[in-house]
Amino acid sequence: MDFTPSQIEEEAKQQLLSVHSAEELEAFRVAFLGKRSKLARAMEELKNLGAEERKERGREFNHLKQFLQDSIHSRKLSFNSSREAAADFDESLPPIEPLKGKIHPIPQTISEISGIFEKLGFEIVDGPEIETEFYNFTALNIPLEHPSRDSFDTFYTTDGRLLRSQTSTVQIRVMQARKPPLRVIAPGRVYRPDEVDASHSFMFHQIEGLMVDEQVTFSDLKGVLHLFLRELFGPEIKLRFRPHFFPFTEPSVEVDIRWDKGWLEILGAGSVHPHVFEAVGYDPKKLQGFAFGLGVERIAMLRLGISDIRLFYENDIRFLRQF
Repeated sequence: MDFTPSQIEEEAKQQLLSVHSAEELEAFRVAFLGKRSKLARAMEELKNLGAEERKERGREFNHLKQFLQDSIHSRKLSFNSSREAAADFDESLPPIEPLKGKIHPIPQTISEISGIFEKLGFEIVDGPEIETEFYNFTALNIPLEHPSRDSFDTFYTTDGRLLRSQTSTVQIRVMQARKPPLRVIAPGRVYRPDEVDASHSFMFHQIEGLMVDEQVTFSDLKGVLHLFLRELFGPEIKLRFRPHFFPFTEPSVEVDIRWDKGWLEILGAGSVHPHVFEAVGYDPKKLQGFAFGLGVERIAMLRLGISDIRLFYENDIRFLRQF
């Protein structure tokens, strides 16, 4: 016997994989179930076998024949279903629009602010959120005994490191790694153990900026911030500078904008303190610079009319769909 049932079945399975149309299926049927098929020729040779062997081989051929018939029937049904589906398709119907995602208000605000500063020649830089006391406090002129340290306190890890409480840490790392001139902004998450309420969160976002060169004045700082705030809030925005204290800048100011019927503090800024330059190996007698920092959530809440900072983090799709 030239062909055993198992050989024919294996060949049929292989060829069935390449059957993709009704015409190909009919050719497959003729090849395996037709009068001149391998199955037909093999079954003719059953008469040459002994009674017991003929009985056993006959069962195998019956099983093979049933397999081929079932396979052909199943494939024919699939072709019919495809044709029916094609016939039911109405190409004049409008497509089903896929759901479109939106950018969250916080990264959206960060992107817009960063874009403004990029136009002013600032580079966007990043740094680690888990820091050491040197980068988060000491290099920023906030020693352990400094009274302002409480307002910049943060969360500590078991190995003595901490979650940064301002992105000024990135400014320190950039100054350590590069030489002036520098013009960078550092957006990112920061952490402070504040009690959560409508205007406070233990985690929020900051953008801090730094410019360092041999000739950088306080007038440059005022000019950059004036351009930035006009671009962000519109050309009619009014602002004022009030003297303030920050340990890492001297002199320092808080910047207010005219909002509704009063003044609203929007960011802090000042000339880089000489002690900060010394901590990173810069010569404060040869270099000058300014720094500024703002809270992203505060900006987003003002511009979008949001009264509760917690709404940003609750992941309520009804709230997020509005923006």
